[in-house]
Amino acid sequence: QVNFVVCQLFALLAAVWFRTYLHSSKTSPFIRHVVATLLGLYLALFCFGWYALHFIIQSGISYYIMIIIGVENMHKYCFVFALGYLTVCQITRVYIFDYGQYSADFSGPMMIITQKITSLAFEIHDGMFRKNEDLTPSQRCLAVRRMPSLLEYLSYNCNFMGILAGPLCSYKDYITFIEGRSYQLQQSEANGKEDTKYEQTDPSPNIAVAQKLLICGLSLLFHMTITKTLPVEYNIDDNFRATASLPVRVFYLYVSLMAARPKYYFAWTLADAINNAAGFGFRGYDKNGITRWDLISNLRIQQIEFSTSFKMFLDNWNIQTALWLKRVCYERATFSPTIQTFILSAIWHGVYPGYYLTFLTGVLMTLAARAIRNNIRHYFVESPAVKLCYDIVTWMATQVAISYTVVPFVLLSVKPSFTFYSSCYFCLHIASILVLLVFPLKRTQKGSKKHENIQPVWSKKLEEENLLQKNNYSTTNNSFSQKQEITCRYQALKQ
Repeated sequence: QVNFVVCQLFALLAAVWFRTYLHSSKTSPFIRHVVATLLGLYLALFCFGWYALHFIIQSGISYYIMIIIGVENMHKYCFVFALGYLTVCQITRVYIFDYGQYSADFSGPMMIITQKITSLAFEIHDGMFRKNEDLTPSQRCLAVRRMPSLLEYLSYNCNFMGILAGPLCSYKDYITFIEGRSYQLQQSEANGKEDTKYEQTDPSPNIAVAQKLLICGLSLLFHMTITKTLPVEYNIDDNFRATASLPVRVFYLYVSLMAARPKYYFAWTLADAINNAAGFGFRGYDKNGITRWDLISNLRIQQIEFSTSFKMFLDNWNIQTALWLKRVCYERATFSPTIQTFILSAIWHGVYPGYYLTFLTGVLMTLAARAIRNNIRHYFVESPAVKLCYDIVTWMATQVAISYTVVPFVLLSVKPSFTFYSSCYFCLHIASILVLLVFPLKRTQKGSKKHENIQPVWSKKLEEENLLQKNNYSTTNNSFSQKQEITCRYQALKQ
């Protein structure tokens, strides 16, 4: 853990140097690729020793598969190999070396690399094999039209900004950043000619980085002072279960799981700050003309802590992983996309039994919450006072349901997880099943706008916002230039 933090702080300093001295206006994309890759591999070697070779082996074999298999089927082979290689590494680490340890292990970076390998394979398949009219608006925007070189591929997978903690980004966004096209403005006049009178400036990420580092500091302070005093394991303590009243147990369940989140806030926000410090992550300007540096952000803390639905919580937690699951699984699943997506998420996270208990419970919770929302919410939104009461109740229910669901994710093993659920008499499992029996769950064609209840747990709004705000080849200069959005984003907005 110390190695991880030290390496991330070094990466932050390297990001500032990279943006200052190897800016795209001062050096070539080739140099930027080489330096980003070598720094990334150095950090991996320092943090994980020779286990870092797994990163090169996984990336190298996947690239070889892409070259020899061809664009028609390489996405399937890359998906199976990358996920299989990750799973084998996780099995050996968990069941041979250090079961239950939360140390910074080499499978963590491999999880991010697996996301990059599989997402790029699907993007190349979409761009070089499938017909344009068969793609969804998001697939059309992310589609890669040429095979990347080996250097570009390694740079994307192993760059120093994201090799330790991510987050995932699209290949086109990364190449756009390396080549210095993130801030280019294509401003067209009414006659269709390009207006060359206006030149876009390179916005500074300093304020965004400072804000995120402040969040990191507060999260780390909370984790070091509060988290250890509220262990999740205390929920299954025999004396606590025997003596505490039900309200006390529910309250402790909530606060103990809330206290477990700041370590994720710290790691993900620091990773985001590193990318921003290098100049990566700019997403345009908001309606007030303020720069937005959340192109690849992985969480929204305020929305997480005040979420009023299961879906809203998952929309704002581990955002890039949610989008990856949506793009490689949910959108392409031929049956039961929600179940398949949760199973893939469990496999990707690792081989601890607690992960599978959490995600299988999550399927029930998601479907039940969706059914309740579709069938009763419209009765409580007419009056502001009634809606406020509804929001308070749903916030409390959501926080308890989330805490109940993720306890096995923290406890890891089967026995303590079932001890916890049995102490609660599997109450929310039973309640979810009863809800699904009582309330109808509407079924529609996937992708239909008429019924949004078939959407995955990660909102369609989030995906459209990503497509609207980011430009794969140029970023809009300000909030007043909706006309500057590229065609694919306009189509995504219409859909």
